[in-house]
Amino acid sequence: MAAPSNRETQRTELHKAIWKIADEVRGAVDSWDFKAYILCFLFYRFISEDLAEYIDEDERAAGNPDFSYADLADEEAEGVREDLVELKGYFILPSQLFQNVAKAPEKDPELNIHVAEIFKSIEGSSVGCSSEKDFKGLFDDVDVTSNKLGATLEERITRLAKIITGIRDLDFGRVRDAQIDLFGDAYEYLMNMYASSAGKSGGEFFTPQEVSELLARIVIGNKTAINKVYDPACGSGSLLLKFAKILGTENIRQGYFGQEINPTTYNLCRINMFLHHVPFDKFNIERGDTLINPMHWDDEPFDAIVSNPPYSTKWIGDDDPTLINDPRFAPAGVLAPKSKADLAFTMHMLSWLSSKGRAAIVEFPGVLYRGGAEQKIRKYLVEGNYVEAVIQLPANLFFGVTIATCIIVLSKSKTDDKVLFIDASNLFEHVGNKNKLMPEHIEKINALVQERTEEQYLSHLVGIDELGGENKYNLSVSTWVEKEDTREKIDIVELNARIKGIVARQQELREQLDAIVADLEG
Repeated sequence: MAAPSNRETQRTELHKAIWKIADEVRGAVDSWDFKAYILCFLFYRFISEDLAEYIDEDERAAGNPDFSYADLADEEAEGVREDLVELKGYFILPSQLFQNVAKAPEKDPELNIHVAEIFKSIEGSSVGCSSEKDFKGLFDDVDVTSNKLGATLEERITRLAKIITGIRDLDFGRVRDAQIDLFGDAYEYLMNMYASSAGKSGGEFFTPQEVSELLARIVIGNKTAINKVYDPACGSGSLLLKFAKILGTENIRQGYFGQEINPTTYNLCRINMFLHHVPFDKFNIERGDTLINPMHWDDEPFDAIVSNPPYSTKWIGDDDPTLINDPRFAPAGVLAPKSKADLAFTMHMLSWLSSKGRAAIVEFPGVLYRGGAEQKIRKYLVEGNYVEAVIQLPANLFFGVTIATCIIVLSKSKTDDKVLFIDASNLFEHVGNKNKLMPEHIEKINALVQERTEEQYLSHLVGIDELGGENKYNLSVSTWVEKEDTREKIDIVELNARIKGIVARQQELREQLDAIVADLEG
């Protein structure tokens, strides 16, 4: 049967498959663990197909039209292990391929043990090679032998088999030919499924695809290629990978760089890179605390930086006296508050931004107007003429966050000394239980940023001198962009005339009533 080519049809099929799997393992697997299982087995299917198809195409081009790597004996396949690891970064024996494991998983009495061995073998195939770092611990968050899948061995195997079968039955032909962002769509659908329980357990690691696209387009501008893309709080990698979709992977010349503190999401980000056909030597995703232990000193500066860092998260701040001398934070002369690290991330990104680069950062609205250390940091950003634009987004765009966030756009090569404020709070459509930026909204906001144009009730340019003084470097959009008065306009002259008529009529009725009463009394 031919795979559906329509994007929406494929998305619907993906959602149906995930719902079916969830329905069959309902109550047994925690929502966050379930997300990890789905995404991990999507990845396992993808790399299995990718490797087998590469070998099959090569053999068929060499004159062997009936060759099938999946049907080859493991002993025969060992001969190409070394070459494939060098090229692909990993190796999978024919018997270990997803398509072979998924033929009848429910009939394997030791399915969970065999899958665990396969994951260990795939990771082990990269040891000692340049891809080792990219595969190390990649499957750690999916324990297929865990009692999370069931109290008994039989229950665990039954549920694992249903997950594998569900992923097998996704009808896209080849996973690599899917018309949709398979990983992003799966993640977003899973977030919606578990919206009531997700909150920070998932939402903080994923930026909605429409917001990711807006950030990427703002940073790209009119460029057709970018050297390096960076996200210091990269979550599942959705922001970084928007550049591949817009420009093409080949036009991100030196690759994708990111850091993530959460181990589960760090693994998901690396998986996401592979699922988007990014070669292992074209991404460098590190795990750790970016503010305290940034891992990409040797790679900065970056031409394109995008990020949706955690909102108002705590950090060590001035409890570590050495941080005030850190070249990332020192220029502002003050550290972000210990209870609110937002502007620490902002200073970090500005520091690592190239002289011709641009950064677009999702921020919690409080950073725009609060006093104290945050005001001093805003003063540095404004007086240094680094703030290109501030964009107020609609409320309820993000999972687990209903408030209206904003975007700060930073640049070290501005051609004027003004800040563009954009009120995009009304540019959305309500879809399901969330608000959503539609393509026309993304296009409108991006055009305003690129052209730096003013439009009544929507955008306004403010000189950096005006932002200081009594305005205390307040960057809140509502302070600078006038709201349209949508209340019904009333003609006062007409209203007064109507009131006068009503009063006269009331007097006339009173006189008539008095006359009637007088007649009755007479």
